[in-house]
Amino acid sequence: MPIAEVSFGQVLLVVLEVFVFFAWIMVLFTILGDLFRDHSLSGWGKAAWVVFLIFVPFLAALIYVIARGHGMRERAIKQQQEAQQEMASYIQKTAGHSTADEIDKLSKLKDAGTITPEQFEAQKAKLLA
Repeated sequence: MPIAEVSFGQVLLVVLEVFVFFAWIMVLFTILGDLFRDHSLSGWGKAAWVVFLIFVPFLAALIYVIARGHGMRERAIKQQQEAQQEMASYIQKTAGHSTADEIDKLSKLKDAGTITPEQFEAQKAKLLA
């Protein structure tokens, strides 16, 4: 088909179709991700949802979002919180604050008279625990 025979409306229709297709793919991946993130659903239940999504995709997606939409939000928030906690612990671990550095700082505070030897020992025990 020569380019002169393609109208602007046809180009816009193709752009809309591509957008809807990618939106649909995103919805499917979101549902499948949530489906396999849910540990309360049995393997048979997950398999049934996958089969339902393959053979009756639009209806299955609509039913899934209506029936399990609230749980999707909770599971996504929980996963984000876990990822944030893991990132925070990784950053804290790799930031260079080792136990030896903290004990050295406490030792300097004890030598300067800022803390008592009893406080030093208590903080040291807490760090080593």
